[in-house]
Amino acid sequence: MKVAYSGIKGAYANIAAMKIFEGAECVPCSSFGSVYDAVTKGECDYGVLPIENSFAGDVSQVMDLLYFGNLYINGIYEMPIIHHLVGIMNTDISRIRAVYSHPQALDQCAEYIKEKGFIQNASSNTAVAARGVADLMDPSLAAIASAETAELYGLKVLDEKINERDDNMTRFVVVSPSPEPITPLREEFSLILTVKDEAGSFAKAVTTIGNEGFNMRAIRSRPAKRLAWSYYFYIEGDGDLESENGVRMISRLKENCEVIRVIGNYAKVREI
Repeated sequence: MKVAYSGIKGAYANIAAMKIFEGAECVPCSSFGSVYDAVTKGECDYGVLPIENSFAGDVSQVMDLLYFGNLYINGIYEMPIIHHLVGIMNTDISRIRAVYSHPQALDQCAEYIKEKGFIQNASSNTAVAARGVADLMDPSLAAIASAETAELYGLKVLDEKINERDDNMTRFVVVSPSPEPITPLREEFSLILTVKDEAGSFAKAVTTIGNEGFNMRAIRSRPAKRLAWSYYFYIEGDGDLESENGVRMISRLKENCEVIRVIGNYAKVREI
C-alpha cells in the first residue's frame, strides 16, 4: 500500500500517515495538490491531507481540492500537535538566536518566541526547518518541530511543549478514489452542496438535514470560483447516509440545491 502526504519525511502529515497506515509505504509530495494528483492518477492508494487546525482554522487549499476534485473522504483523524524547540547536539537554549519553522508553527509559538527574543524565519514545513538546522550545524539556530522529527534528523529537544495552547490539534482526512470507508462503520458523513439562487434556499437545505434526524457538527463556506459571489458549502454530520433517512434526505435536498455530492461516510473521528 502506498500513502501520499505533503512535505518531507518527518512532517506532521508524514507522522499522521504512519500512525493511520502502519507498515504502509509513505510517499512524500511537494504540495497538497500533488498528494491529490498522486491518488487520482493511481500512483498512491490513499492520501493524507490536513483539513483543519484548532488554532489556525480551515486549510482552504484542501477544502477546494475536495470540492473541485473527485476523491472521497474515507476517514478523519485528529492528531495533537506538540511543538518543541530543537537544535543540534552541541548547543543549548542559551546559544539560540534564530528559529525556523512553518509560519503556522511560528504563529502557534509566538508568545514563546517573543519572550526568548528569537529571530523568526519561515520554512515550507516543520520537517524542512529541522533538516535545515541539522544541515547547517550552527549552534545559534533552532527549529520548531516534533520530537519525532528531531530524532529523525539527529537533533535534540532544547525546550518542550512551547505551543501557546496545549490543545493544538490538526484534523487529517484520508482520501481515495472510491467511497469505501477504511472500516465498515458509517457513523459520520461529509457532503458538499451549492444552493439555488433563491431566497431561503440554504436555510431550507439545513432544515431538511435536521428534519431527517441528522446532527450537523460543522458548516463551512468557500467561493465556488466559477461565478462571482457564488459559494459552496462543506457540511459534516453524524449518521449513515445509506439509511432510509439518509436516502430520503439526499432526495429532498435536491429541491433546493444545484449540486449535492456526498464525499464521505465513515467511522467516527478518531484521535491518533
